[in-house]
Amino acid sequence: MSLLRLLAFPRTSTLVQVCTVVILLALVVALQLRAWREGSVEVPAEVEEPVEEVRDAMPDFDAFTSIEARKQAFFAYFEVFIEEQNARILQTRSRLEEFRAILQGGGLLSPLERHSLDLIAAEYRLPRNDMPVVDMVEELLLRVDIIPPSLALAQAATESAWGTSRFAKEGNNIFGQWCFDEGCGLIPGRRASDASHEVRAFASVEAAVKAYYRNLNSNPTYDYFRELRAQMRLLQKPLNSHQLADGLTRYSERGRAYVAEIRDMIRINDLHERDERG
Repeated sequence: MSLLRLLAFPRTSTLVQVCTVVILLALVVALQLRAWREGSVEVPAEVEEPVEEVRDAMPDFDAFTSIEARKQAFFAYFEVFIEEQNARILQTRSRLEEFRAILQGGGLLSPLERHSLDLIAAEYRLPRNDMPVVDMVEELLLRVDIIPPSLALAQAATESAWGTSRFAKEGNNIFGQWCFDEGCGLIPGRRASDASHEVRAFASVEAAVKAYYRNLNSNPTYDYFRELRAQMRLLQKPLNSHQLADGLTRYSERGRAYVAEIRDMIRINDLHERDERG
């Protein structure tokens, strides 16, 4: 008599029925774990983000008559989002370091740990391509790391004209990020006739900050930025935004002039002090 027929059989005792249910559940769990182990579970191309907390709207930075007051309001407002993103990234990075320790000790990741690793790889756009697990962890540790607040704030101020640009006010775009699908954002007023890019529109400031982090941490354009950061980690040095700016020459069409502007923004506004508070 099969397990399912036991459940349906009217004379089967309650105890037998309960035991049968437990056995069936155990079989389902075992099959799921086997699927994870054999890699048959599909990993989503994009990891769903948690529902964002509703926040106050971006301040009207145009309303500040004092330049210094506008600067301080700008930094205070956006620093909160940057610190939250960095904290989330450090949690994920800590998890990856646990995986590295297991593998370096000769152990294997459990099915659940491997599934967690696959989800991180999907979020950071790491193609699997049958990459060995050890290599996956090492590559992800290059990607899953913070961006110093001084650097992120300097770019935000530069790209959004201190939160007063059209793209910041209408599309929450504070980092000047482009997109290339028709209708994905706002059309620049001075866009060349043969160009097709738009300035991406975001539903919230949180979404814009997350997209900025994902861009620097996963886009091949910023491989050198990530290499510079990894070297600092290897030497156990604090992340130096002045040096990391060297990895941003392709962030703007202005190249080295853009890097120089970001460095000036950091220096003139003493933004390094905000790194030291973190």
